[in-house]
Order: sequence, then C-alpha cells, then structure tokens
Amino acid sequence: MHREVEMFEEIVPGLVGESEVLVGEKMTARHLGSGDVSVFATPEMVRLMERAAVAAVDAQLPEGHATVGVGLDVRHLAATPVGMRVSARAELKAVAGRELTFEVTAWDETEPVGSGVHKRFVVDLERFRRRVGDKRKET
Repeated sequence: MHREVEMFEEIVPGLVGESEVLVGEKMTARHLGSGDVSVFATPEMVRLMERAAVAAVDAQLPEGHATVGVGLDVRHLAATPVGMRVSARAELKAVAGRELTFEVTAWDETEPVGSGVHKRFVVDLERFRRRVGDKRKET
C-alpha cells in the first residue's frame, strides 16, 4: 500500500479539469434515442463531465496508468438547444487509495445545466487489459 500512495502522491483534492462542446444534432436526445426532443442529451452531458474529470488527473498519473469511471450520480437541470456551447468542470474532492471522487458541474451560455458526483478508479493499464482479455476468453 505504501508504494501505491507514493505512486499517486500528485493526485490530491483540488485538481480541476474542464471540457467544452458545441451542441450539434448528433448530441441531442432525439438522435441518441434518450428522448423525443432536439436538446443536449443527458448521456452527452455525462460524457462531457467524465472528460472534465479525466482532464483533471490524467497528467498526474504515473506512466502506464489511467482512470475508469465507476460511479455517477448527476442531475440534468435544464435543456440546452443545438448551437449553444456547454462547459463542464470537475473538481477532485476526495482520494481514497485508487478511488477518486469528483464534484461535477455543467453549464450552457445562460445557466447551470447539470451537477453531481462522479467516481473514477485508477488502474494499471497492462493489468486492466489482461483482465479484459481474459474475460473475452471465458465466453
């Protein structure tokens, strides 16, 4: 465990990442099948929030490591039309071993559109890929 703590010593609460997108037709609830309206889809908002969380910590990870999403509890607060920009921000709030907890928010050009908590887990890529490959062999 001591070695693990040393490996992740630069991943500390307070790290912030951001991501932004211009809403296009392919990002709408209607296009994705998650609703019948042409507004920014919740799955796209979630993806934007995850990208912000990755941006917050990616540069701090040791070589050969990455994070994977393991939990998400968000609310989509307001609709955003096609053609408007949406930004997301993720702030690392807690580190428990390899588990990272982020506060995530999203807003468009006029108002907040989403908020919540996102959890990610630091993985050793070689080991992770091996486990996924082994899983393929089981089926």
